Amino acid sequence: MAHTQTATEASIWLLQAKDFLDEARRLRPGPERDELRQTAKVLREIAKLEAASGPAREPDRRS
Repeated sequence: MAHTQTATEASIWLLQAKDFLDEARRLRPGPERDELRQTAKVLREIAKLEAASGPAREPDRRS
């Protein structure tokens, strides 16, 4: 189940990045638009790092 949670968290980062990009597209070129695009880039990088880190192993409690 931890893997599903990690995948969900990563998808939340990606959804937030998409929202930032959608908002940036509505703006005219300029500093505010650039800042939104940069924020989206950072969020995508966080999602990538989350996915690469994989789920934390939980101890086997069946013993």
